Amino acid sequence: MKIMICVGSTCHLCGSKKVVTRFQELVAENKLEGKVELAGKFCMGKCGEGVSVMIDENVFSVKPEEVDEFFRREVLEKL
Repeated sequence: MKIMICVGSTCHLCGSKKVVTRFQELVAENKLEGKVELAGKFCMGKCGEGVSVMIDENVFSVKPEEVDEFFRREVLEKL
Protein backbone atom coordinates (compact mmCIF):
# COMPACT_ATOMS: atom_id res chain seq x y z
CA MET A 1 0.00 0.00 0.00
CA LYS A 2 1.38 3.41 -0.97
CA ILE A 3 0.40 6.41 1.11
CA MET A 4 1.25 9.85 -0.24
CA ILE A 5 1.05 12.83 2.09
CA CYS A 6 0.94 16.37 0.76
CA VAL A 7 3.87 18.52 1.82
CA GLY A 8 2.83 21.61 -0.14
CA SER A 9 2.61 25.01 1.52
CA THR A 10 -1.06 24.93 2.55
CA CYS A 11 -0.87 21.39 3.92
CA HIS A 12 2.37 22.32 5.68
CA LEU A 13 0.48 25.09 7.46
CA CYS A 14 -2.28 22.59 8.34
CA GLY A 15 0.22 20.26 10.06
CA SER A 16 1.60 17.93 7.39
CA LYS A 17 4.87 17.51 9.33
CA LYS A 18 2.93 16.17 12.34
CA VAL A 19 0.88 13.92 10.05
CA VAL A 20 4.00 12.51 8.36
CA THR A 21 5.72 11.92 11.70
CA ARG A 22 2.70 10.11 13.15
CA PHE A 23 2.29 7.95 10.04
CA GLN A 24 5.97 6.96 10.31
CA GLU A 25 5.47 6.05 13.98
CA LEU A 26 2.32 4.02 13.26
CA VAL A 27 3.98 2.10 10.42
CA ALA A 28 6.87 1.20 12.75
CA GLU A 29 4.63 0.38 15.75
CA ASN A 30 2.55 -1.98 13.61
CA LYS A 31 5.62 -3.50 11.89
CA LEU A 32 4.34 -2.57 8.43
CA GLU A 33 7.63 -1.43 6.88
CA GLY A 34 7.40 -3.97 4.04
CA LYS A 35 3.68 -3.46 3.46
CA VAL A 36 3.23 0.30 3.62
CA GLU A 37 5.28 2.83 1.67
CA LEU A 38 5.11 6.48 2.69
CA ALA A 39 5.90 9.25 0.23
CA GLY A 40 5.57 13.00 0.02
CA LYS A 41 3.67 14.73 -2.76
CA PHE A 42 2.91 18.31 -3.63
CA CYS A 43 -0.58 19.76 -4.07
CA MET A 44 -3.43 17.29 -4.52
CA GLY A 45 -6.03 20.02 -5.10
CA LYS A 46 -7.79 19.91 -1.73
CA CYS A 47 -6.06 22.86 -0.14
CA GLY A 48 -7.65 24.20 3.01
CA GLU A 49 -9.52 21.04 3.99
CA GLY A 50 -6.74 19.56 6.12
CA VAL A 51 -3.63 17.64 5.11
CA SER A 52 -4.23 15.75 1.87
CA VAL A 53 -3.44 12.03 2.08
CA MET A 54 -3.72 9.77 -0.98
CA ILE A 55 -4.22 6.02 -0.69
CA ASP A 56 -4.90 4.01 -3.86
CA GLU A 57 -5.97 7.10 -5.87
CA ASN A 58 -8.39 8.20 -3.12
CA VAL A 59 -7.64 11.57 -1.55
CA PHE A 60 -8.61 12.23 2.06
CA SER A 61 -8.25 15.31 4.25
CA VAL A 62 -6.67 14.44 7.60
CA LYS A 63 -6.04 16.69 10.59
CA PRO A 64 -3.05 15.85 12.83
CA GLU A 65 -5.35 14.82 15.69
CA GLU A 66 -7.22 12.38 13.39
CA VAL A 67 -4.22 10.38 12.16
CA ASP A 68 -4.56 7.42 14.57
CA GLU A 69 -8.23 6.80 13.78
CA PHE A 70 -7.64 7.36 10.05
CA PHE A 71 -4.73 4.91 10.07
CA ARG A 72 -6.80 2.27 11.84
CA ARG A 73 -9.75 2.69 9.46
CA GLU A 74 -8.03 3.22 6.11
CA VAL A 75 -4.78 1.28 6.55
CA LEU A 76 -4.98 -1.45 9.20
CA GLU A 77 -8.50 -2.58 8.30
CA LYS A 78 -7.58 -2.81 4.59
CA LEU A 79 -4.33 -4.75 4.87
